[in-house]
Amino acid sequence: MDFASSSGGAARSTTSAKIVVAGGFGVGKTTFVGAVSEINPLRTEAVMTSASAGIDDLTHTGGKTTTTVAMDFGRITLDQDLILYLFGTPGQDRFWFMWDDLVRGAIGAVVLVDTRRLADCFPAVDYFENSGLPFVIALNGFDGAQPYQPEEVREALQIGPGTPIITTDARHRADAKSALITLVEHALMARLK
Repeated sequence: MDFASSSGGAARSTTSAKIVVAGGFGVGKTTFVGAVSEINPLRTEAVMTSASAGIDDLTHTGGKTTTTVAMDFGRITLDQDLILYLFGTPGQDRFWFMWDDLVRGAIGAVVLVDTRRLADCFPAVDYFENSGLPFVIALNGFDGAQPYQPEEVREALQIGPGTPIITTDARHRADAKSALITLVEHALMARLK
């Protein structure tokens, strides 16, 4: 989507792009979108109830009291010429039916990964590999720790060298912005091939 904006009397073309932020339950998608968005993010969170007991694994998400039931939405201007619209997916299996709609029109995805629960990212990785949508793996450090190096995760996930794997902290704007820049560069390179 292109549109013109006025800057000192001269028309300037601005490009916008849709980015998906995906991953397993409680991996930090809502936090990521909120940390980097320049607008108040739209969140569709609901209070977790006892009905999710035995369904949602809260082992590594101790203080989690809410969950995304549709999507998160935010916006960031990376450059005067590039605006990214961020769509965070819900993490639980029962909400995956929405993924096709959320992903439609996206140029790529950031797959957040909690290395303490590596298996939780398999469905997101499979989804983007099968769809052909460019994606990056962002290892979200919990409690400031990154127990595994990117190459160890690459081997565990059996992801080829063409997919970037980076470390991040979803709570920090600079880290989230860096992950988005890595994704945009990766998506552009994928288009040029």
